[in-house]
Amino acid sequence: MSTRAAPIGDHLRAWRQRRRMSQMDLALEAEISTRHLSCLETGRAMPSRGMVLRLAEQLEVPLRERNLWLAAAGYAPAYPERPIGDPAMAPARAAVEAVLAAHAPNPALAVDRHWNLVSANATVAALIRGADAALLAPPVNVLRLVLHPGGLAPRVGDLGTLKGHLLSRLARQATVSGDAALAELLRELRAYPAPPGGAEEPEALALPFRLRVGEDEMSFLTTTMVFGTAHEVALSELTVETFFPLDDATREALRRL
Repeated sequence: MSTRAAPIGDHLRAWRQRRRMSQMDLALEAEISTRHLSCLETGRAMPSRGMVLRLAEQLEVPLRERNLWLAAAGYAPAYPERPIGDPAMAPARAAVEAVLAAHAPNPALAVDRHWNLVSANATVAALIRGADAALLAPPVNVLRLVLHPGGLAPRVGDLGTLKGHLLSRLARQATVSGDAALAELLRELRAYPAPPGGAEEPEALALPFRLRVGEDEMSFLTTTMVFGTAHEVALSELTVETFFPLDDATREALRRL
């Protein structure tokens, strides 16, 4: 049985509703009439290529989804969808590797849109040593590795707080992106055990957490970097997670690692 791709109007309406915007709100932002927007959503009018991109920009639609919009409207994709391992992506990979290496001896890693590990510096390998082999088999999902009882969870201080922060962040990503894989990952991680105090909290810019490594109790502050001006789909979906030591004991332990 064949399936028909959703028309552009369906994409537009779904994303407008996901952003909780009325037709009037979006029409004002895009500087078009509410009537014209209604016609686009119902299929009584077809948008130009520029209009597709303008509306996608106002709705903060991810680049991967913008290509789907363009295809639904009968246009060619605007953003290359090459995997990060493609030879053409070598300069981008080199830039990411340089960032990770420069952060050593502090831990740093890069993840894709589904939180699968793309790359990490050598310190990360030392921190995750001892986790279940199944969790370390590619593709390594970083959230699963951190929160699973067979991963880092038994060694994480304030696990409930960390879990609440990570799930809050993942829930927002799943809602904003409409990605079914993220929604499924969220359901899985919510089922993992955690101490009391694990309520999902509003997302913070940075989060302190503690991790036991051997005889050392390390304290970190985590921060996140994204490539906000990227025009490659894979690069736009890449996130670099960096960790900074919060005390001298952690700095010394990282130097030993």
